[in-house]
Amino acid sequence: MKQFAPAKINLFLRVWPPGLDGYHPLQSWMVFADVGDFLEMTPAEAMGFEVKGPFAPGVPADGANLAVRARDAFLAVSAPITPFTLTLDKHLPPASGIGGGSADAAAVLRLLQQQSPIDEQRLYAIALALGADVPACLKSAALIAKGRGEVFEAAPCAPPLPAVLANPKVAVSTAEVFAAFDAQGEESGQFERRREFWPEWSADGDPADVAAAIALITPPGNDLQRAAEILAPEVVDVIRALERDRRCRLARMSGSGATCFGLCLTIEDAQGLAAELAAEHPHWWVRATTLS
Repeated sequence: MKQFAPAKINLFLRVWPPGLDGYHPLQSWMVFADVGDFLEMTPAEAMGFEVKGPFAPGVPADGANLAVRARDAFLAVSAPITPFTLTLDKHLPPASGIGGGSADAAAVLRLLQQQSPIDEQRLYAIALALGADVPACLKSAALIAKGRGEVFEAAPCAPPLPAVLANPKVAVSTAEVFAAFDAQGEESGQFERRREFWPEWSADGDPADVAAAIALITPPGNDLQRAAEILAPEVVDVIRALERDRRCRLARMSGSGATCFGLCLTIEDAQGLAAELAAEHPHWWVRATTLS
């Protein structure tokens, strides 16, 4: 059995100072790409976990991996399951702000839910205990996340968004980015916490609708981007490389970085931009994709 673990992209990300629980309240429009990792479950004599794929080197194959923790947390509350080997085919760069580990954990939960179902409330609780992004990745569908990321609202019916994902292959610590954000201070609390109101667009990818969606996404920004740029100046290089091309209508960092995305009007524009960017920066990870 296989499960796809799509990359998660924050079209915008608003962040406020931490509350009494130590967590930063946020608001984000999350969408998912058609690129990602893969999880496979195969029968075995004993439980096992393996990592393969282009980003396997350096990825832990023990309890430090969120996929292993997801497996163990699920098995602790489910009916017994015949032993199996879990294989992670790692195609997303780690520590890159696109929810790779969270997507992997969510894919594991979906796989195991097919084998030995538990009630949805308990499944959600497991996902949230694993990390703030895991519940959203469990859904793997466009949504507005609030709170720590665990409170969902329906996302606007936006058209599929052609995009280029680019990562300079620099790992960025989420904890360090949030610490740098807190140290900045002056940005905190400037955004109004309210439900935005969006028009309804067609879902056929009409360039005019894509342009309108991009215009609406543009103002909120990513509150963590400046902090990430301080810790990883390569983020600035990626943003500038995207912005220099006329086909890119909006360039922004996703999550806590260092992956950035450039939105285009058509998938042909995204594919052309991705090809040229990969040729100019062969050491970067670059992919054309559709976000939905």
